Amino acid sequence: MRMVFGLVLLVGVALAGGAVYMAKNYIGAYQAELARERAASQKIVPTVPVYVAERGLKYGEPLTLADVRIVDWPENALPEGVFTDEAALFPANTDKQRLVLRPMERNEAIMMVKVTEPGEDAGITSRLEKGMRAFAIKVDVASGVSGFLRPGDRVDVYWTGQANSNGERIDVTKLIESSVYLIAVDQSANGDIDEAMIARTVTVSVRPEQVAALAQAQATGRLALSLVGTGDDTVLSTIEIDQRGLLGLAQLEEAVVAEAERICTIRTRRGAEVVEIPIPCTN
Repeated sequence: MRMVFGLVLLVGVALAGGAVYMAKNYIGAYQAELARERAASQKIVPTVPVYVAERGLKYGEPLTLADVRIVDWPENALPEGVFTDEAALFPANTDKQRLVLRPMERNEAIMMVKVTEPGEDAGITSRLEKGMRAFAIKVDVASGVSGFLRPGDRVDVYWTGQANSNGERIDVTKLIESSVYLIAVDQSANGDIDEAMIARTVTVSVRPEQVAALAQAQATGRLALSLVGTGDDTVLSTIEIDQRGLLGLAQLEEAVVAEAERICTIRTRRGAEVVEIPIPCTN
């Protein structure tokens, strides 16, 4: 009887130990999972609903409700001037539309600086930065880079005209402005032009003092544009060439002057003195 009692006691103790062990493992796993959830919740960034472009938008296009959608944007990385409310983007008190001022890609945030006020015109004045002025330059197929200029490009401006050199009028070509920003070609400020177009004028964004220089240059000679490559930030030095330098006339004139100044002499002795006597050059 004692042996049966001892056996039952031993089995009971073993079962109790196993139950405690299993309970301990369960509690440990629960606490670990709870800790992971707490850590994950701490990493969640608060978001704000923001309106973004539903498709690619071009300059001058009217903005409609079908062109935008709402996404969750991290609150700590919210760009300035975004729209978070439909009533702010599409006011109910007017039926006038906003126009796109800057090309936008799909999922790009709609911002105040990228669209006009409702009913406002998307003219080139919206493309001028503070302190800059718009100036139109006459071009043709040659001076306008064969029609490959687009709004948003940058160009170097060269002047060709006549200048005085030692009292003589000579033809000169000189770089007068470098890396000038184009804001319009003819009457178009849209950079998404599919094919080459022969423009008659281009409009550039320049400082007021550059306007005076370009106006004087255009009135006294001919302007030609040279397209600057994308991402090219080369700082150009003074570039100027005249007809003499282009054709090598200066070197020819120097050679003629040197030939004209050539003097031939012979030496002869007069007593104790040696003198040189000029004679005609034979070769």
